[in-house]
Amino acid sequence: MRSLATIAFAALCALSALAPLTAGSNASAREVAGFPGWPSSFEGRELIPLSLTPLEARFQQNFPGRVGRFSDGKREIVIRWVDQGTRKLHASSDCFKANGYTLDVQPVKIIGNERWSGFSASKGAQKLEVRERIADGHGGQWSDVSAWYWAAQLGQTRGPWWAITVAKNAGS
Repeated sequence: MRSLATIAFAALCALSALAPLTAGSNASAREVAGFPGWPSSFEGRELIPLSLTPLEARFQQNFPGRVGRFSDGKREIVIRWVDQGTRKLHASSDCFKANGYTLDVQPVKIIGNERWSGFSASKGAQKLEVRERIADGHGGQWSDVSAWYWAAQLGQTRGPWWAITVAKNAGS
């Protein structure tokens, strides 16, 4: 009987020691609670959900929000929903550079009333046109992640925010 109590105590201690490692899952529950769900369309085209890449799935584990990957049949769209100002929301150009793409930064484009930063990315024979922006639900928008971050830190915007990255094959 004494050894059973010792085993139970040891198991409880082990579980207690592991509890801090599960803090991320509690944070995910909080994030999901305020998450309104993914849009069903983008720029008039139906969004088809895609699986996250292994890198995106790892990134989402420590991200204060949600990451979704979609196709509209012609383009790939990555949508990030974030509920707090964070350095973990970074420019998609960082990901492309880290994956070996050569980038050519383009000037900011105005499409409708939206400002988009953009770049072309090439790696071997693959050439992509990429654009991105961040918007809050109150009319604020940023084409630069750093400008968004500081606006959030200084209380000039409040979340949640949507960061959208659109990539398509160049020439299509």
